[in-house]
Amino acid sequence: MQQTVVTALRVLDEVAKHQPAGVSDLAARMDMSKSTMQRTLRALEAAGWIRPAGGRNDGWVLTAKPIDLSRYVAADTGLRRHTRSAMAALRDETGESVHLAVREGTEVVVVEVEESSSPVRIYWPAGTRSACHASANGKAILSRLPPDEVDDLLTDDLPGFTPLTITARAALLDELSLVRERGFAVAEGELRDDIASVASPILGKAGAPLGSISVFLPRHRLADGDVDRLGRATRIAATTITESLRA
Repeated sequence: MQQTVVTALRVLDEVAKHQPAGVSDLAARMDMSKSTMQRTLRALEAAGWIRPAGGRNDGWVLTAKPIDLSRYVAADTGLRRHTRSAMAALRDETGESVHLAVREGTEVVVVEVEESSSPVRIYWPAGTRSACHASANGKAILSRLPPDEVDDLLTDDLPGFTPLTITARAALLDELSLVRERGFAVAEGELRDDIASVASPILGKAGAPLGSISVFLPRHRLADGDVDRLGRATRIAATTITESLRA
């Protein structure tokens, strides 16, 4: 029974990474028979985790259930409860979408979104994952981790997503020093060419990063002077949340 559950979770993870994911491709990736893969996919469908992308031969995609579940992430820290008003205020001040993210390993996961009212915005729903080194949220959190923990997380050659992604370990460490100094992180075209974001870390009572809050916008809308303006705004919002958590 335990192995069956582990297998189903591994399949769910592969579907998430490669959707729309076909049976044959998934079976080959996981070294499983097609019949076993098909049974596992049917079980995940029955449980509401995945659905056919179109017709039955078009592969499988996630349903909204993982996104709904992500809303419970970090509930034990009270993070979501303490961030709602600050996120809404930051969205109203900047006119841009605001994200709350937490770290899971070498990735950050968006767990709450306050959408911009602008008709031109980038859809980035709760549950979306990004590499820490290529996102403002990730760099904000990494900047406040102990050095030995950062060393364990970073490889010498980090994966690149665009020509602007920081892929050298030494260069990223220099970037994290700058983030610590000014209190906010910036990512312009590092994860995707069309995305810009500015983020600040949210700290717990002991000073460890619990998550980060970010302003997230189309890159073409980031004008000269906006980085400092948005950086100050996110830093103030993060400080407000941190003080609320420590009260």
